[in-house]
Amino acid sequence: MVKSQVDEVTEETIAKGGVLVKMYFDMQSNEKDKLQPLLVDLINKHLLKEKGVVYCYGAVEEPLENKGIFVSSAEVTLLVKSFFSLVSISFNYAPAGIEIIKPMKDMKFNVNDLQSMLMDLSQLSLGYSKFMLERVLKPEDLQNIEKQIENRVELGKKLIEKKGGSEGESKKD
Repeated sequence: MVKSQVDEVTEETIAKGGVLVKMYFDMQSNEKDKLQPLLVDLINKHLLKEKGVVYCYGAVEEPLENKGIFVSSAEVTLLVKSFFSLVSISFNYAPAGIEIIKPMKDMKFNVNDLQSMLMDLSQLSLGYSKFMLERVLKPEDLQNIEKQIENRVELGKKLIEKKGGSEGESKKD
């Protein structure tokens, strides 16, 4: 059987640590006509342009009405270069479900990759927290939190520099 270009790209990407998934999204609105275009935009203007996405395509369902609210869903097939790209996309877009299609074996991560992923998640979480706090706090409280965040960033930089320096010293020994 002849492999298509999509199959070849998929296999190459999976072999290098990529992940093929199906993501399921749903959306609700009082206006039936807005749902499908919004889901198409989610796929074409957002998911497809995310860092680490190799390809992305989806099918959008016809909206259904339930007690005056219209509901539509999309099934999106997504190939990403790494598990970490998938985690970031999942965190940012909160799909209703995720199904890993490939690889069908265990995935292994080295410590540096895991540390990087955890730092990325920490930054995403911090960004969301800041966004929410900006809408709730008084300006002076927000300024205090911004100072704390700046201090946290500086401390993180110092810890990274310290760790890098101590590793360099032990390599010289």
